[in-house]
Amino acid sequence: MANPNSSKTALYGGLIANIGIALSKFVAAYFTRSSAMLSEGIHSLVDSGNAILLLYGVSQSQKPADARHPFGRSKELYFWGLIVAVLIFAIGGGMSFYEGIKHIEHPEPLTDPLWNYVVLGVAIGFEGWACWLAVKALKAGANGSNTGFWTMLRQSKDPAVFASVMENLAALLGLVFALAGVYLGHQFNNPYLDGAASIAIGLLLMLVAVFLVSRTKGLLVGEGVDAETLEGMQVIARSQPYIEHIAPPLTMYLGPQDIMMALDVEFRNDLTAEEVEEAIDQLQDAIKAQYPYVKRIFVEAKAVSARGRQVLK
Repeated sequence: MANPNSSKTALYGGLIANIGIALSKFVAAYFTRSSAMLSEGIHSLVDSGNAILLLYGVSQSQKPADARHPFGRSKELYFWGLIVAVLIFAIGGGMSFYEGIKHIEHPEPLTDPLWNYVVLGVAIGFEGWACWLAVKALKAGANGSNTGFWTMLRQSKDPAVFASVMENLAALLGLVFALAGVYLGHQFNNPYLDGAASIAIGLLLMLVAVFLVSRTKGLLVGEGVDAETLEGMQVIARSQPYIEHIAPPLTMYLGPQDIMMALDVEFRNDLTAEEVEEAIDQLQDAIKAQYPYVKRIFVEAKAVSARGRQVLK
């Protein structure tokens, strides 16, 4: 599970880097008339806004439960993660693609690329730092697991983390595209290559957005824990001395650190209602000890006595 402090550190790092980089890219684009550089400026500006939205989502998701939100507001982070993905696609990808097409239709004369090289070099340094912070937060959320990078990315339930990682990776690759467009355009005296680089950046951002939409959509509609965690929960439940049988647990992520769980349990017929209550408490404590982010456990207890009474807790 992701540490909220490491998530915020990654977001703040990306925000600081992207604001400075966006300003420098726009200045360079103004002096050089580079479409790829303008697209990169738009990309960094969108990333800055996205970091602010995710930070807002983190803040809202940590508000306590109330009468209108009895389960808390953890899912709010997923909502803002979805908004970020849409913005990346529509503004970042769409505008970069549009700028590339416009530049190919009406190419600007090539000018001294020194500004572009300086800004791109500085930007790569800042983006590399921001990407390192995001990947560090991703690894922290994996709790020391030896799974591969892409597996950790797919398994992460925190949009503040996986969106930061994908945005910063896309930013680094976009900078490479922009650098290649500027260099090859001057090398071959072909201004159309600069526009082609802008189109490539736009398509890259759209692909990243599609990935983020698919991840946040699953979490918004009620994604549960992975098969390994589910099996571990069942092992704990079956190890309890008073349990005869359990159905597969039903789980749902309400937030990156907030899991809800429902269990259908059959206890021994010779237990009294008081003993069932105690057994339920023991079961809940055992599961939460192993999986502390399971904040709410609802147990439907059956066969609690010879009369077949049911207890719902």
